[in-house]
Amino acid sequence: MKMYLFLVLSLVLAAVVPSISADLPDGVSVGDKAPNFSVVNVDGKRLTLNTFDGADGVILIFTCNHCPYSIAYEDRIIALHNEFAKQGWPVLAVNPNDPEREPEDSFENMQKRAKEKEFPFPYALDATQEVALAYGARRTPHVFILKKEKIGFRVAYIGAIDDSPRDESSVETRFVSDAINTLELGSNPVTEITKAIGCSIKWKK
Repeated sequence: MKMYLFLVLSLVLAAVVPSISADLPDGVSVGDKAPNFSVVNVDGKRLTLNTFDGADGVILIFTCNHCPYSIAYEDRIIALHNEFAKQGWPVLAVNPNDPEREPEDSFENMQKRAKEKEFPFPYALDATQEVALAYGARRTPHVFILKKEKIGFRVAYIGAIDDSPRDESSVETRFVSDAINTLELGSNPVTEITKAIGCSIKWKK
């Protein structure tokens, strides 16, 4: 049943996402300066990219409550934060979905989910969807690794968390982990762009 659900979702994404994406701005590319933003965390506090000025970088992940792909990645996102936050690379999870189109992704339900899963990282709402548009996020989950530099943050990686969206036990390549480890050594990631597999973002009408 689970495999059937993922197959159906994949077919829907293949049919729908390209036509939607054609009407959206391109967003950032690897090497670009990361746009600043303002979002509200589940604890009610407002966060900006400047909030993380003391970090070496930020693992910005557009994700949500309802998407089966996002749910499948929740524990892996927690593990990423637990591993890399202490090295200066915290996770910032941002929900870009319109709650009117997907009520499960409302701010109240985000608060419930964060409490249930005991998220150790901020989980914030992109209420205007301006952050997702600025970065060019298309799916949940969709990752943007932002490296801190003198002039601000630079986009160092865009794409998927790893190569197995359905099953963690089948992961062979951990794109995000590999990218950060390479950045820590002072080099650019060998793989800077991968295809994010997930649910289409639910844009405001």
